[in-house]
Parts: sequence; structure tokens; C-alpha cells
Amino acid sequence: MALVVSVVGCQSPIRALVGGNMNLAGNMGVDGDIQMNGEMVTVTRTDNTASPIQSVVIDGHADHTSGRIAIVDVDGLIVNRNFSGLNSMGENPVAVFREKMRRIECDGSISAVVLRINTPGGGVTATDILAHDVARLKQCRDIPIVACLMTTGCGGGYYLATHADQIVAHPTSVVGGIGVILNSYNMEDTLGQYNIVPVPVKSGDKIDLGSPQRTMEIPERAILQAMADQFHERFIEQVKRSRGARLPAQESPLTLGLSDQERDAENAGAVASFDPNEIFDGRVWTGMQAVEQGLVDSTGYLDDAIDIAGRMAGLAGNAPVVLLRRDNDRALSEFDVTPNSPMSSLLPISIPGLDRAKMPTFLYLWQPEPSFVTAAG
Repeated sequence: MALVVSVVGCQSPIRALVGGNMNLAGNMGVDGDIQMNGEMVTVTRTDNTASPIQSVVIDGHADHTSGRIAIVDVDGLIVNRNFSGLNSMGENPVAVFREKMRRIECDGSISAVVLRINTPGGGVTATDILAHDVARLKQCRDIPIVACLMTTGCGGGYYLATHADQIVAHPTSVVGGIGVILNSYNMEDTLGQYNIVPVPVKSGDKIDLGSPQRTMEIPERAILQAMADQFHERFIEQVKRSRGARLPAQESPLTLGLSDQERDAENAGAVASFDPNEIFDGRVWTGMQAVEQGLVDSTGYLDDAIDIAGRMAGLAGNAPVVLLRRDNDRALSEFDVTPNSPMSSLLPISIPGLDRAKMPTFLYLWQPEPSFVTAAG
């Protein structure tokens, strides 16, 4: 509420903003005149009192009560825990995505969905939960879903995109990262330098498998490698199932000897043939390269993805576009991002593996940034 108070000697009223609940007890005396005018001011509330997810119209004709296109944003690391960093909303990416999917399931006015993805990926299980929610929405509502890859659509972000009906990537997007990583560290020598000797009391020879306190044995590494390979194969199968014939054909090996191949290539001025398996080795591509490799359908921008979703749903060109937001989260354009970031370490140095409050996990994650190691666990 905006409270405007006129004070003698002032050329203009004093404007005081009062937020929250006011509990007034006892006698209250006021000397002089009080003038109250102007508009009501909305006060931003903390997360624990925030409203449920609502649809906020940001484009198109807001008076249309049906045929809306919902933008569902997936930004930052995909992990199943609350992000409580500085100026962060403190949302759990998995929980808020589920809430948005349920909102769409129950809102018959939403006729198409655009997944606005800008993430290097995240946890294998967290990513799989989001993908399961998308598959459930398609089964429940049978509405078109278009994925738009923004700056980064790698790892779990791309895995999620493969569950959409079409994938659009910016020409400059970074796409791919079809691989799995588990961040494990050997700190045995580091601990020894400080005369710290771990004394584990355990029952079960492999219960401390992957512990940074000691060197990992070869059979133990094989166990974890088998798990990573299984998760990787699950990713590969999903890409093949989704992209199908759009992926490069698996060519049979040539029967010529190596010297014959080199001589033929030299004579023809040809370059080495493309290996289709390169798509699945974890590397990344530009948006334009991703189209050539069949990983995405086209290059374009968010507006293009919205237009495609609208056409697939048979909507008019001026169909309302909505963001799904709480009342303490702004939604002024299609690009607004919910502030949701993990808390940085208060220590001058963050050593992955030392803080066991964040257990390591298998990740569908393109990981060029060191901070992702500790943020993702």
C-alpha cells in the first residue's frame, strides 16, 4: 500500500511504502491531515509465502481465453534440490517444473507448449524426472511441444529436448553433450600432507566405493564405469528413438586397406568420412552443426519456436503467449528468467569431494565450468 503524508513546510507529499501485514494494537493518535492517494503497490513476498504457479500473459491478445501458448523455462543446472544462493528464489528445479506441468494439464486454455531450454544439463535422475513429466503431459493433453535451445542445450537439457515434437536451436547455440560424468577425486595424498588418516568403520567391502579418502581400486572403478555406460546407453537410445532417420546413417566400414583409402581420398581431394558415433561421444556442436547432424530440426529464435508451436496447434498468429510464474517472480517478456542459483561456498576455496553434504552423482552434463562440479554435487 502506498501511504502519502502531507507535512507542513514540504513542497510535495512524503511517499512511504508499507509492505506486509500490519497488526495495530492499542490507541493510535495522528496529528494533522493525512492524504491517501495514488496506486496500490505490490510488495514482493518471500518464497515461503509465494503464490502457486499462475499464467501471466506477455504477448498476443490477452482477452483470448483459449488457444494460449505456454513457455516453460528450464534454466541453469537441473538438480533435485533447492537453490538458496544470494538473491535466489530458492526453487527446486524439479519441483517447480512438475508444478508447471500440472498447471498445463489442468488448464484447457493452453493449447501448445514451448520448452525454453538454457542449461548445460544436470543430474541423470533429475533430468529423467523432467523428461517423464513432459511425456506424461503429451499423453494427458496431446498438445504440441516445441523445444527451443537458447545459449546452451547440452547434456540433460538436450535429453529433455528430445521428448518434444520439434527442436529449434539458435544458430549460435551450443548443443549436444550426449554423455555421462561422475566427479570423483582422490584426496589420499592431500590428507596425508596434513597427517589426517581416515579410520572408517564399515561393514560391506564396497560401502565406501568412490570415497575421496583413498585410491579407488580397479574393480571399483569398473563398477562405476558400468553404471555410467548404462546411463549413457539410455541417453543414446532416447536420441535414436526421438530423432530416428534424421540422424546420420550408420555406414558399414570400407573394405579398402588404409593405404588405398588415403590414396583415393588424395586423388579425389576428399576429406575423411564422418563417423556417426561422434554424435554420442559427449562432444558439443553449434546450432547450425546440430541441424546437419540431425540433432535439431531447424535453427531459429524463440519467436520462431512460438510460431511453430502455434501452427502445430492450429492457432491464430496473435495467440496469447503466457509464462508460468509465481506472484513474486516477474514476467515481462518471453526471456525473463527466474533468479535461481546455488549458494557459493563461504570458504576461500571449494574442493570438490571434501564437502560430503553434497554427494556426487551421475550427470548428463557438459562440464567446462569448474563451479558446476560443486554446484551439481
